[in-house]
This record gives sequence, structure tokens and C-alpha cells, in this order.
Amino acid sequence: MNIDRNDAPALTSFIRNIIDEDNRAGKWSQRVETRFPPEPNGYLHIGHAKSICLNFGIARDYGGVCHLRLDDTNPEKESVEYVESIIDGVKWLGFDWTKDGREYLFYASDYYDKLYEFAELLIERGQAYVDSQTADEMRLTRGSAQEAGKKSPFRDRSPEANLDLFRRMKAGEFKEGEHVLRAKIDMASPNFNLRDPVIYRIRFAHHYRTGDTWCVYPMYDYSHCISDALENITHSLATLEFEDHRPLYDWFLNQLTEDGKFTRPLPRQIEFSRLNLTYTITSKRKLLQLVNENHVEGWDDPRMPTIVGVRRRGFTPESIRLMCDRVAVTKVDSWIDMSVLEGALRDDLDEKAPRAIAVLDPLKLIVDNYPEGTSETCSAPVHPHYPERGAREFPFSRELWIEREDFQEVPKKGYFRLFPGNKVRLKYGFVVECTGADKDEQGNVTAVHCNYFLDSRSGTEGANAYKVKGTIHWVSAKGAYEAEVRLYERLFKEPQPGAGGVEFLNDLNLASKRVVRAYLEPAARAALREDRIQFERHGYFVADRIDSQPGEPVFNRIVSLRDNWGKRH
Repeated sequence: MNIDRNDAPALTSFIRNIIDEDNRAGKWSQRVETRFPPEPNGYLHIGHAKSICLNFGIARDYGGVCHLRLDDTNPEKESVEYVESIIDGVKWLGFDWTKDGREYLFYASDYYDKLYEFAELLIERGQAYVDSQTADEMRLTRGSAQEAGKKSPFRDRSPEANLDLFRRMKAGEFKEGEHVLRAKIDMASPNFNLRDPVIYRIRFAHHYRTGDTWCVYPMYDYSHCISDALENITHSLATLEFEDHRPLYDWFLNQLTEDGKFTRPLPRQIEFSRLNLTYTITSKRKLLQLVNENHVEGWDDPRMPTIVGVRRRGFTPESIRLMCDRVAVTKVDSWIDMSVLEGALRDDLDEKAPRAIAVLDPLKLIVDNYPEGTSETCSAPVHPHYPERGAREFPFSRELWIEREDFQEVPKKGYFRLFPGNKVRLKYGFVVECTGADKDEQGNVTAVHCNYFLDSRSGTEGANAYKVKGTIHWVSAKGAYEAEVRLYERLFKEPQPGAGGVEFLNDLNLASKRVVRAYLEPAARAALREDRIQFERHGYFVADRIDSQPGEPVFNRIVSLRDNWGKRH
């Protein structure tokens, strides 16, 4: 897959500086190889996008390759569904994992035999042991920041005894939790990750790839670094929460290198700040809670920050890549305002999206002096900045739909739209003068009346003779396409949901979805799934990729024309 990089240049970052220095020093005889290693226990979310763009982008810019590796070492939570969604998500963002005709798609489960072999080697060399303490006992002996941990009473078992126990663990002779395999490092280390970490545990769970072949499974800290080395990764880019894990990453690789299993230079782990986006959560546990408790309508709900969710909302992969390029790659965690992503989205869609008129809160406008039973054609550019894209046509008739907010019987100060006695221009049409309104028994306005000026049509010589302060949108009642339109807002009303110990569900925006029946310009009926359109005045919309049918698109609002969230909340 060819990536169009015209939308954003490669930006300098401390990671690129490290790679440049490695290249100047001749550290690597091979090309740059990175990896994106998600666990298939959930759907990718917008927070993953930064890591995807960084890992794949750096490999591309240095003429290397980025591996996609599914870190599937936890059989209880992983599935083919999640694997497929991850593969689809990375591809949708515009990346792939092929180089010179070879596909670099891997699974941690590809290495189960090697990982087990290396674990036996560590046992034989006295660098790992089987611990028979309970999980609670291990927790109590781990120590604190001020106090060293206590050695397990099983720490000094002989290599022969440990090897026998480990093989019996693999054979399924023990219950879950009865034994674990731990690395023998330093229980007094100030770094808790080095206090004899668990590297294998017993799990009688069916694995979606290996079935019931295994009942012992490696831990992430053990399998990840070894997977990197087996795949000849040069730069292992990880988010900051793994910074304290780097000494353990290096310890495993150094031990196995001394045992002749790897050669130097070894993969280098480099940490960077993760993407924290305001008004968003990226915790898999909390996202799962939103789905399971029906706060949203599934993983692909357009309000969800999952890749499938933002895709259904109508976000473009180019806009997400552009946002990631604009966000600095640093070693300091910070919050990025949602407006940065929405700004990138507007910048991308403004160039691409054709225009159309939509009336979302319809009110009938009757042009009393226009002949009944007749209509005429008005036109407007498909895109105002690109006349070569042509024009769109739509009918003008006696009965029209306008926005309800475009009429006030008693206008407020500074209101220039329709009110009795005032003139406005119907955009792309005629100048009209409001003559009054119809009301129901409760006093609600049901229709507005006006007269039009025949010589005021837009684009004609006479149009310039009319000077009005207001211009409003409209569609013909006779020719409009009546559609379901879903108006989405941010899922949370607070910038950092759940901050300060508050239950994050309390910060849900209960008005994050509103469904209306709207009247659209006739050409909107032809929109296909995932076609994006700017509804003039209202923002950017997309034909829903699931619910739209040929000739009957359902539209989701992607984003408004400008950032006015703060003014409304």
C-alpha cells in the first residue's frame, strides 16, 4: 500500500535523533525495523493511532519496515474478532506491513516453543525458579518503596527441581495458581519490575490459535522483548508507562545473549508520551463497560473513541494521521485538546467534501406570490473553491423548508433573518419579504408566509439591486429528500472524564446523540456509504457505513464547521 505523505512532512523528534545517531555510528547493519504490538483483547482506539503512525511512519521514512505483531499471550481475553478488527484498523489508517514482497505479520503465539525453550535455559542457569507461594503471599513479600522485598522460601530450589516442576506445569499436572515461574533477579531492587517478576503462569484456557496445546503462558514483559529480538527489531518504541520496564527488557535479552541465543546489537526500547485526548477515555476496561452497560450502541458507536467508532462517525484516516503529525512526540505526558483532532478533520474535509443544503429543524415557508404547481431550477457550486468540479441543481417552488431558528415573530436586537416586514435572501434563490405566520391552538408557529421578488434571483443582473442583511438556507418541500440525520456530540462533558476520583460515568454527556428527520437537497439521496458532504451552515456529515441503503442514506454529523463546544457547554 502506498502512503501519500503530501499531507504532512516528517517531523523531527527525539526518537528520530536517536535513530540518526545510531545510523551515523553504524550501529546497525540492517534497515530500521519497528513494530506495533497490540494485544487482541479489544478494539483499537484513538490512543493507539499515535503509536501506529509513529511506528509505521518512522519505518517508512527510514526505508525500513514496521511489523504488526499480535501480542496474544492471554488466552482468556483474546479472540479472532479482535485480531481482525486490529488488522482492519491499521489498514484503514493507511498502513501495511509488507516490504519487498514479504509480509511482516506476526503473533506472540508464533514463539511459544522458543519462549518455553528459553525459560528452561534460564532455569538451568539458575536465573529462574518455580515459586509455589500463593498470589497473596507473593504480594505480601514484594516489599514497598521503602522496604526491600522478601525472598521466596522456594527461591533456592535446585535447577533440577525447578526444571522438573516447570515441565510438570506444562504437562497440566497442577492447578491454576499452584505454581508460577519467576525470574531470579533482585528482591531488593528499587525497581519493582526487577523483584523476581513472574514470567510464566498456569492457565487452562482455550487459545484461539493454539487451542489446548498449552496450559502455561508467558507474561508480557518476558515474551515482548524476546519477540522483538527474534524479529530483529532495531527500535522498540513504547509508551512512557513501560519506562520502568526497560531494565527488565534489557535483563532478559542480556541473559539470553550471554547464553548465545542472540547477538548484539540488541533491540533498543525507547519510550514516548502516549496520546491523551480530552473528552475521551481509552481504558479498555472502561470502554468495555460502556458497551456492556449499553451506554453506547456497540464498539462502533460513532461516539466511541475506537477506530471502528471514529470511522463510522466519518473521520478520515488522513485527518487522524495529520493530527498525529501535529502532536509533538515527547517524553512528557500531556493532554491534547479534542479541538486539535477536530481541526485536523476540518482541514482535511474542507478540501474534499462537496456541498449540499440541509434543513435539520424544518419550518414551512410559503411563497404566496409564487405560482402554485410550478417550479424552477436553481444552481450552486459543488465546491465553492473549485469551480471545475461543476454545479449542482435543485428546485425552487412555492413551498419550502427553512430552519426554525430563521424566523422570529418578535425579533431580538441584531436579528437579521425572517420576521414580519423584513427581507432576506434565500441563498442561491430569491429575495423574499416576510408577511406573517400561521399558528396552532397553542400558539406555535406552523408556517411562515412571504412574497418573493421576481427580479432578485441570485446570479442575475437584478440581484445586485437588493441589499439585505440576512441570508438563509432552504430546500424545496416538493423536491427535498427526507432523511434520518444523527447529530453527535462529544460522549463526555468533562475534559478529563473521571478525574479527581469521580465515577467516570457521571461525566457522560446525556445529549451526545440526537436523531432528527431532516430535509436535504435532492442530490444528497445519491450519497453512498462513507460519502462525506458538507451541509452548508451545519457542518460535515457522512452517509452511515452500516445503516445507509442505496437511495436512502442515513447521515451522521462528523463535526461542526467551527469549534463552538465551549460556547454551548
